[in-house]
Amino acid sequence: MRYAQGGGLTDERRAFREKLRLQAAERFRQGDENSVIAHDLRVSIRSVQRWRKAWSQDGLRALASKGPASLPLLSDELFSVLERELAKGPVAHGWPDQTWTLSRIKTLIGRRFHKSYTVQGVAALLKRHGWSCQVPARRAIERDEDVVAGWMKETWPQVEGRWRRSTPGSSSRTRPDSR
Repeated sequence: MRYAQGGGLTDERRAFREKLRLQAAERFRQGDENSVIAHDLRVSIRSVQRWRKAWSQDGLRALASKGPASLPLLSDELFSVLERELAKGPVAHGWPDQTWTLSRIKTLIGRRFHKSYTVQGVAALLKRHGWSCQVPARRAIERDEDVVAGWMKETWPQVEGRWRRSTPGSSSRTRPDSR
């Protein structure tokens, strides 16, 4: 997932990258070349160049992690309010049917909390809080499973037809009987 889609780095990944930068700083102090450091740390030379420039200007504190790029727009308290609003259903919020879509939830967040999310951001928000996309299985109340099973066993094979030819076919479109 890309950053614009509500992704970003986890705390573990951010700590790992900070550790790499600090290892590079030690190598800068030893006087190693950028290409050697990049090869050993398995990063791009351009990254090492940026790190060296920042290190030479501000020291180790320039290479320290600055934390997450942004905090979530909805706190856990506001998300619990959103869950209560979602439990009321879409009809209670002015939509004509009982189907929640990501764009409807995005609109609800905008109306209720005055916060702006992308559709992908809404999906990431819901996933982070344990929600999943589900499509309800709609079955007719009158459905008779025994009749359906019988139809699938007896009628469907006749309708479907045979998949394989009984005789070898031909790859030629103009002369089907040629071999």
